[in-house]
Amino acid sequence: MAAERLVVVGGDAAGMSAASQARRLRKPGELAITAFERGHFTSYSACGIPYWVGGDVDGPEALIARTAEEHRARDIDLRMRTEVTELDLDRGRVRVRELDNGGRESWAGFDKLVLATGARPRRPRLPGIDAPGVHGVQTLDDGQALLDTLDASSGRRAVVVGAGYIGVEMAEALIRRGYAVTVLEQSAQPMSTLDPDMGALVHEAMCDMGIETVCGTAVTGVLTDTEGRARAVTTGDAEYPADVVVLGMGVRPETTLAAAAGLPLGESGGLLTDLAMRVRGQEHIWAGGDCVEVLDLVSGRTRHIALGTHANKHGQVIGANVGGGYAVFPGVVGTAVSKVCDLEIARTGLLERHARAAGLRFVTATVEATNRAGYYPGARPMHVKMLAELRTGRLLGTQIVGREGAGKRVDIAAVALTAGMTVEQMTALDLGYAPPFSPVWDPVLVAARKAAGAVRAAGA
Repeated sequence: MAAERLVVVGGDAAGMSAASQARRLRKPGELAITAFERGHFTSYSACGIPYWVGGDVDGPEALIARTAEEHRARDIDLRMRTEVTELDLDRGRVRVRELDNGGRESWAGFDKLVLATGARPRRPRLPGIDAPGVHGVQTLDDGQALLDTLDASSGRRAVVVGAGYIGVEMAEALIRRGYAVTVLEQSAQPMSTLDPDMGALVHEAMCDMGIETVCGTAVTGVLTDTEGRARAVTTGDAEYPADVVVLGMGVRPETTLAAAAGLPLGESGGLLTDLAMRVRGQEHIWAGGDCVEVLDLVSGRTRHIALGTHANKHGQVIGANVGGGYAVFPGVVGTAVSKVCDLEIARTGLLERHARAAGLRFVTATVEATNRAGYYPGARPMHVKMLAELRTGRLLGTQIVGREGAGKRVDIAAVALTAGMTVEQMTALDLGYAPPFSPVWDPVLVAARKAAGAVRAAGA
């Protein structure tokens, strides 16, 4: 009896987690696994690239969880530098092109297919945007190209376009390398993943760190020198000199192949799946990672959230189902944490605009507290904002901006959101206390108590 054929498109977190889990559950003679990856690296941490660039970690080897050779030793036929260019679902095959072998093309048949094509950086069509010296940061190849530019540059001026997670992390990395950094952001405040009032705290802190942060401005192009290299970034009324330009404007799902094959896509362009991560309407096709939309447990809608944590979980679920087991991915609450220098930034659940879009009525509560007992050395301010649903008091979202110990406190709210707790119920949570770690009333509980009071007042 011939082995069943599994083809995986994409060799990073979701794809190789799926392949590895399927291999654990199915013997080589039962399941033949072939994976295609167009880049030079597999199973790596893209989230670690800013810290590699900034010199905090060595790379790229330090960021690779499992090499191609290690996957092959586990009887997974991983083919690097091989791009899938077409899905032929009617015939159960994919067209592939070998990027380092003169572009030779061939077909590979499958019985089961996993799409883990990831996401691609947003890169607006502007004059000079593709000039040498302008870098996106999505893959280890991107990180190496940026480092090559930094090493070759004699100047020390950098412009980061976009002040989301990647933008602020890259700003820190460049500061650590001795660059004068300007961050340009189209929104009114940095970190559009926060509400504007919380983003304003980030803006103030970045300016205090010496990072010139210009918000409410749209980039119109990149100017080049006589050799065609980037020399400045332009906005409507200003010009910012740059020896290197880093794009940090977020990502969108890479679903070009899926769209061409007629597979279902959501509002953000991500693939739509069921709870088993099977593509909707397809019996033998699964998808996971940054190319999919997933259920938001708070709003009840699907969302595109590109995070390695989700991608690895998707891969585990897919691999279990492909391998003959059963697993589901129930959804997310939208938890994320980042930092710029010593400022920690975290959020989970809905922002105000998300809650309004979902038709929810809510109250907000914002508190300023300290990360440890006020009398204990090193106590620093921390701001916590909560959204709670009117009448029910259900927690809808939490945002935190502060110094050491602030960011990971968001996990308390993430658990509460997943459990469907009210802010009143949160006030009774038995959290750990000692002066070096928290005031007697943890800032998260102080915010919950204030939000509970706002719910009661609104219902009076």
